[in-house]
Amino acid sequence: MKYLTIGHASYDVTFTVNNYPIENTKMRVKDYVACGGGPASNAAYLLALWGCDTAFQGVVGDDYYGKKIKEEFNSVNVDTTYLELYPNYRTMLSFIIANLTTTSRTILTSESKDIKRCSLTNNNKYDVILVDGEEKDKSIEVLTNNKDAIKIIDAGSFKPNTVALCPYVDYLVCSKNFALDYTNMPYNGDINELIKIHEKLVSDFNNTVIITLEAKGCFTKIGDSYKIIPSIKVNALDTTGAGDIFHGAFTYFISHNYSLEESLRLANITGALSTLRIGGRNSVPLLKAVLERSEEIDII
Repeated sequence: MKYLTIGHASYDVTFTVNNYPIENTKMRVKDYVACGGGPASNAAYLLALWGCDTAFQGVVGDDYYGKKIKEEFNSVNVDTTYLELYPNYRTMLSFIIANLTTTSRTILTSESKDIKRCSLTNNNKYDVILVDGEEKDKSIEVLTNNKDAIKIIDAGSFKPNTVALCPYVDYLVCSKNFALDYTNMPYNGDINELIKIHEKLVSDFNNTVIITLEAKGCFTKIGDSYKIIPSIKVNALDTTGAGDIFHGAFTYFISHNYSLEESLRLANITGALSTLRIGGRNSVPLLKAVLERSEEIDII
């Protein structure tokens, strides 16, 4: 099978602290982790690492960080034919402060005033496509050119471009924040409220809807029943990239003939295991480790 992910690529530098810095003070850290980031690009990295024939389509600068991102892709054999390195353009850079005491993270992201978009036409045929909303026009072009593909969106935040892509996919895998912001419906933890939110999304977009609930797992409809698919217990260090890795793992399992429930259970495990290491992309666990952990029963 041929896989394509389309969307955001950035470079992340993560500093770890035990207490959040006080304003107007200096703090020394012993180490930092630097690696590529971004929802679609992290998913591409995972899929290729797990042995899938994977391509990534997106934009970075023709600078140090853009070249590092391409090197990382090449290290796991991601096809970078449609990764565009623009001259005189800065790759998006994120500085992340990961608080090891609370496992919270604070992110500062640079963003160019003149954001470049994909310009290359991709007429290839793919079996599985994951988009993240960053490249609306090219995503629609590729999705409509691959009507028989398994099509998935990582809807992390509520943005017009992300909403515009939702009707084109088979699986709308969205964050709780996206679901709440889009539907503007109340949710205080009551499952009946969550069901109504889910029903609204299904009604509007006519696809399989999964709502991620961070450490609690995710929520969807299996057959005639609504279910929260739980995650596993871990002593998390850093949650950076965990959602991206969850989406990449879900894409892998649902395209390898696992059931919807089992795909989500294994994706939850993958995302949870990724929090045991600092940083995003370099915390992707091996497929073998995920399958081994899936045999344990320490479910939340």
